[in-house]
Amino acid sequence: METRLAGPEDVARIVTLAAEKRLLHSTYQPQFWNPSEGAEVLQDGWFRFLLTDPSHQVLVTEVDSEVVGFIVGRLMDAPPVYDPGGKTCMVDDFVAEPGPLFSGLLEAMSEWALGNGASQLVVVTAAADSTKRAALLDAQLSPASEWWVKTLAGQPLVEPQSTPT
Repeated sequence: METRLAGPEDVARIVTLAAEKRLLHSTYQPQFWNPSEGAEVLQDGWFRFLLTDPSHQVLVTEVDSEVVGFIVGRLMDAPPVYDPGGKTCMVDDFVAEPGPLFSGLLEAMSEWALGNGASQLVVVTAAADSTKRAALLDAQLSPASEWWVKTLAGQPLVEPQSTPT
């Protein structure tokens, strides 16, 4: 297992992993996680941009020379009404199996964040992704906020369910 900086050659695999996770999430919250037409093409361009943006870090984990997980972090200031003691590293996209794969990515992201002035790591995950939530708890993160979604276009609300991932 190797955790390293992502490069342009990794983008197609990262996009595939993200699309697979988005499809899974759409089974329990279809409106929020509904991919747009051409989502993979758009995400490919977005990830390629992130690779060049110094405020972002994109890491991958390989097993036997195959990318099996990724994490994306962004350094940002906290809203002005909060003072966490430094920058925040916001992780809003990651795909990795719990255990050493996820731990390696999270540790590498934390080291990068700390080295760049961050005082906290904030990780966003799907509410019903019990596997990811358990991995975050195992990594000693704690929930600080939740996003709640309501359908407004006359579609029925889909109740979140725990899903194996």
